[in-house]
Parts: sequence; C-alpha cells; structure tokens
Amino acid sequence: MSKLKIACIIDDDPIFIFGLKKVMNSVDFAEEILVYKNGEDALENLIAIKNDKETLPEVILLDLNMPIMDGWQFLDEFTQVKVDKKITVYIVSSSIDPLDYEKTKKYNHIENYIIKPVQTDDLKTILKTFKSQNEL
Repeated sequence: MSKLKIACIIDDDPIFIFGLKKVMNSVDFAEEILVYKNGEDALENLIAIKNDKETLPEVILLDLNMPIMDGWQFLDEFTQVKVDKKITVYIVSSSIDPLDYEKTKKYNHIENYIIKPVQTDDLKTILKTFKSQNEL
C-alpha cells in the first residue's frame, strides 16, 4: 500500500498527537506529517504553504474541540481557500454527539468521522480510500 506524501494533524492534545504519530509510522502512513495545535495556526500555515506554491497535505486529521480556533471554525475558513488539489478531511474527535456527526455532512471536504483513539485499521482504511479515489 502506498503512503501519502504529506498528512496533517490539527489537534491540541500532545499525548494524542504523540500516539497518533506512532500509529502513523507503524503503518507507513505518510512521508511527512505536519502538526498544528489549533485551527488558526493550521489555517495560517496552510495558506502560506499554498501561497509559496509548496505541496499541501493530501489528508487532514482534524479535531473539533481546540482553543483559539476550533475545528468547525477552521473548516468554515479553510473551505473558502482556493487550492489546486483535493484535500480530504477526516474529523478525529472524542465527541460522540450525533449533532457533531450530522454537522459534518454539510462539508464536502469531510470524508469520514473517526472517534478517538485512532486505530491502525482507521489509517489503513484512509490509505485505501485515498488510493482508490486517486487511481486513474
């Protein structure tokens, strides 16, 4: 299974990030992993990457509950940014609120909603989905 060039984690929990990166490495998920601790930092940096014509991530793993700018606010802003490639977003949250799950349906960028903790099989499914959507 081929890995992603770049994946992005947007989450404020350092323990979760540490664990997720270990699981990502165990399945050879991505060549590079970008990490941002809130939506505002992510938005600013992803826009700068786009403006510098550098490579944007193929996949974003996005937490909903964060300080400064939460996942919903990030999505509202990020969906307004014009990018040259598809960036797939996976919500990764500890929230089991059905309203959060329903709200994801209004965003075209969201592929799926994953309840924390992220498992090896979740990442393998993301890779398979990405590969099948990007085959010619």
